[in-house]
Amino acid sequence: MNRAAAGHTLDPESGHVVVVGGGLATARLVGALRRKRFAGRITVVSAEHHPPYDRPPLSKQVLSGSRDDAPLPFDVEKLDVDLRLGTRATGLDAGARTLRTDAGDGDGELAYDALAIATGATPIRLPGSGAQLTLRTLDDALALRRRLTPGARVVIVGASWIGAEVATTALAAGCRVTCVEYAAEPFAGAIGPVVGASTRAWWAGIDLRTSTAVASVESDGVHLADGEVLPAEVVVTGIGVRPDLAWLADSGLRTDRGILVDARLRTSVPGVVALGDVAQRWSRHTGSHRLVEHWDEASMVATAAAASLLDWAEGPEHDPVPYFWSDLFGRKLQYVGSHAPGDELSVERDDDGALARARWSRDGVLTAWLGVDASKDVVRARTAVGGPVEALG
Repeated sequence: MNRAAAGHTLDPESGHVVVVGGGLATARLVGALRRKRFAGRITVVSAEHHPPYDRPPLSKQVLSGSRDDAPLPFDVEKLDVDLRLGTRATGLDAGARTLRTDAGDGDGELAYDALAIATGATPIRLPGSGAQLTLRTLDDALALRRRLTPGARVVIVGASWIGAEVATTALAAGCRVTCVEYAAEPFAGAIGPVVGASTRAWWAGIDLRTSTAVASVESDGVHLADGEVLPAEVVVTGIGVRPDLAWLADSGLRTDRGILVDARLRTSVPGVVALGDVAQRWSRHTGSHRLVEHWDEASMVATAAAASLLDWAEGPEHDPVPYFWSDLFGRKLQYVGSHAPGDELSVERDDDGALARARWSRDGVLTAWLGVDASKDVVRARTAVGGPVEALG
């Protein structure tokens, strides 16, 4: 398929690329386009009021107070970008190649030659009229930091990575911390109940309540399904995120849980790519479309996305072995690969019985590896995934 047949044309000198979203994936994509000598116009539309910034430091250094922001290298003048902050995308007419936004003054519609969607995802919230904080943006981190005062009763819903990172900081700030988790073990959704159970010792000093359902968050605290109310000055919800797809209704883009894209980040509409947390990317590692909501994905995907924008028919595929990490309870946890229910599991524990390493395999093939404070082993594990489990040693 050539570009004319696909209906996708982008003049490298005078074309106009519009990027929706203002995070890491956008910053990397704009840089990749300029490195590939795209000299046309680039307009970035972002609902946030801050230039692109890094998110991992939000739940760590920003929340703990060791820094106040986490800017990414994004020189608007050097990159020659029309950066439109505080502007939200509201619709897409793919046939007319027009993006609709909430901007006023007759500037609410943007014509484009090629479009990149990198709007990320939004936190899932619980029912109820009570105040609940999430941790997704810089403003979220700064607002939560102000609330983590000594003696404050903090209830975290979700024994997830983000829940554990918030619990780590809240405990260090002198808060009284309770974490409520629907599953039987912490981190069960990400690494399974057996591995999750081996992290229980990490939660010392926190009232960890597993197999506990939340009914709602109200003004007097967190209402559990069994009728108990957990009083709280601060409620933090960390039960996952969801790509915001409502504004793409009737756009012609194929969606599922996210925007469906191939390994070159191409959507079902010529001239439109999607990347980062909003994209549900095809992966040969799993033989399925997957939401890969990790920093590593957003950081590495730009080269393939830029190539697809510049030449719809050609370009490199993006399908690395998945990788994520989290810093929590004074430990660095790193995971590579992708395991599935039914994979054979091997768990190594330290002298205190806590998690040290885990590996998953299927039919003798390594599918995933997890290590705690084992950074020196990550590269070897990432190379070993997809090969004989014995190769890892």
